[in-house]
Amino acid sequence: MLDTGSTGFMLLACSLVMLMTPGLAFFYGGLATKRNILAIMIQSFASLGWTTVLWFIFGYSLCFSGGAGGILGNFDKAFLNGVGINSMYSNGKIPEIVFIAYQMMFAIITPALITGAFVNRVTFKSYLIFLTVWQIFVYYPFVHMIWGGGLLAEWGVLDFAGGIVVHATAGFAALASVFYIGARANKNSTPNSIPLVAIGSGLLWFGWYGFNAGSELNVDFVTSTAFLNTDVAASFATVAWVVVEWIRERRPKFVGLLTGSIAGLATITPCAGYVPLWAAPIIGSIAGLVCYFAVMLKNRMKWDDALDVWGVHGIGGVLGTILLGVFASKAVNASGADGLWFGNGNFFFKQFVAVVAASAYAFVFTYIMLSLINMITRVRVSEEEEALGLDIAIHGEKAYDEGAI
Repeated sequence: MLDTGSTGFMLLACSLVMLMTPGLAFFYGGLATKRNILAIMIQSFASLGWTTVLWFIFGYSLCFSGGAGGILGNFDKAFLNGVGINSMYSNGKIPEIVFIAYQMMFAIITPALITGAFVNRVTFKSYLIFLTVWQIFVYYPFVHMIWGGGLLAEWGVLDFAGGIVVHATAGFAALASVFYIGARANKNSTPNSIPLVAIGSGLLWFGWYGFNAGSELNVDFVTSTAFLNTDVAASFATVAWVVVEWIRERRPKFVGLLTGSIAGLATITPCAGYVPLWAAPIIGSIAGLVCYFAVMLKNRMKWDDALDVWGVHGIGGVLGTILLGVFASKAVNASGADGLWFGNGNFFFKQFVAVVAASAYAFVFTYIMLSLINMITRVRVSEEEEALGLDIAIHGEKAYDEGAI
């Protein structure tokens, strides 16, 4: 029977997750150089449009129909075949239409996360091909395997809101993109607008409540636990990042504070509805420290992940999935598992193996995919286009008209 309270909450959660994609565009747009603001922002907004088309045609079907225990679903629900206005999601509380919309928002933002790694270096045509192929061969399989009753779900792997499905795969795909595409000609560029970064960060944090709490697909005690876990972990990560950066660099930096909050949010994502409240500060503090040093390692290795997608999302997703293997508790969520802290080393092992395998697959596939795309159309922009800035060179627009009265 339709639960109007849960349905109303899920419509709100869906709207919050949708808002995260424009939030990501603002976050990345502020971090980009002045000549590449629109080029990075359009990549997020393009995903809003094109991913929705793919989701409607076959994405939802490949993720959530058929293939029980398998790697990928089938085409039974292509073009949303068989989904009527009265169709209910399997929990019997919300319409299937609401579930389709909610999951679509996850599909939209996941590949958009990757774009921060190769800001001002790729052609828009190659990005659109990337957006399509990556979803089909990376995102859809992991959604099905974990959330669609597939292989990893049957093995006992858990991921409440996307530590593996979203952050680990996107983060390691971003690192592969950096290795394939190469470094920027000018790596000393500074953010064009830190206030814009702050607006984007605020929208992401706000939307993350729908991202995590909404993943319960219901309104109950787990929903409220996931909500508070999300905020607490993000806050502790923010403080941890600021403290370690202040000690090492002698100054508390605003961009660091904002980045630390995203690291905490990414790390708590797989854990939010499975771990007790007392674990959230621990997870958040570890996230702030580990992700900070991951970014420092990236800098030392001279990997030109321009907006730290790997260090924040990739490492955050891996770390959160592993910490879920430590702190998960059936006392919090009966449909979950007990982790290593509660004596279940087997579950910890499964989480570790699953996230390492997913990260490795996303990295290798992305590198190969970019090589193949480059045979069809050039992936990297020319030196002249990069020097001019992609806003003008590719899109023929400028973010700011300095000559306007």
